[in-house]
Amino acid sequence: MATEKTLEDLFLDTLKDIYYAEKQILKTLPKMAKAAESDEVRAGFEQHAQETEGQIERLEQVFEMIGKAPRGKTCEAILGIIDEGKEIMQEFKGTQALDAGLVSSAQAVEHYEIARYGTLKTWAQQLGLNDAVKLLDQTLQEEIATDKKLTQVAEASANQKAA
Repeated sequence: MATEKTLEDLFLDTLKDIYYAEKQILKTLPKMAKAAESDEVRAGFEQHAQETEGQIERLEQVFEMIGKAPRGKTCEAILGIIDEGKEIMQEFKGTQALDAGLVSSAQAVEHYEIARYGTLKTWAQQLGLNDAVKLLDQTLQEEIATDKKLTQVAEASANQKAA
């Protein structure tokens, strides 16, 4: 008979998922920055890499709060999103559409992260992990802000250049 799983188990499982995802994103952002055509897009990816380092540190603090070692769990979803971004970098290299494609790929990552952090924050509230709620909300707000910046870059320049 299967062992009963709890919200705490689900919280830990999802925490491992996003920890792995953030580590993969941190490896990918410099490649995206290098591939970018415009200085604005490149700078955005470089800035988000620094932000991601802080997000990983906050996740490690959450692991510590719940008495678990920071460990990732392979996240097929983020690997798929990153692979799509790699395809865009290869297929659109040197074209006017590259930055629009990179921004689109980055937004797919952001939307995944927003979904995960929003869920983790809600579960942390339910579990009474108030300090974790604050850390998760801080990251959630950064991800939302990054998504908004990406939309602005897409609408102000990248999409027009691609057209």
